[in-house]
Amino acid sequence: MAKFKIAQNPTFKAVVDIPRVGGTVIQVPFEFKYRDRKELAKLFAGWQESVKEDQERFKAKGDELTLIEITDSHVERQIEQVTQLVTGWGFDDKFSAESIRALVETSAGAGDAIVDAYQKAFSAARLGN
Repeated sequence: MAKFKIAQNPTFKAVVDIPRVGGTVIQVPFEFKYRDRKELAKLFAGWQESVKEDQERFKAKGDELTLIEITDSHVERQIEQVTQLVTGWGFDDKFSAESIRALVETSAGAGDAIVDAYQKAFSAARLGN
């Protein structure tokens, strides 16, 4: 009889469709950090809180709020998210804080694609796919 362990592996792999300017998409393998259900909820709750804080800060600025400030906030949040989720990738560029920043700053859809792939991996597991 095969033996199985309850504990999940500390990381898992998934391919992420990274959008590129001009409509092309490249498929890049990523390695993600596994989190249990409570850790995952805490992580996502923290992201929700950051969004609320930004919304309050933006509301307080009113008409003085600029597109640059909104973009900077969005970029920083995505850098934080990618840093919290990813442990490695298939890009030729070495995985580092600098390369995460470069990816998020140069690809408007990369951060969202990475977070979506992470969430889909958990959804697929929950559904048994």
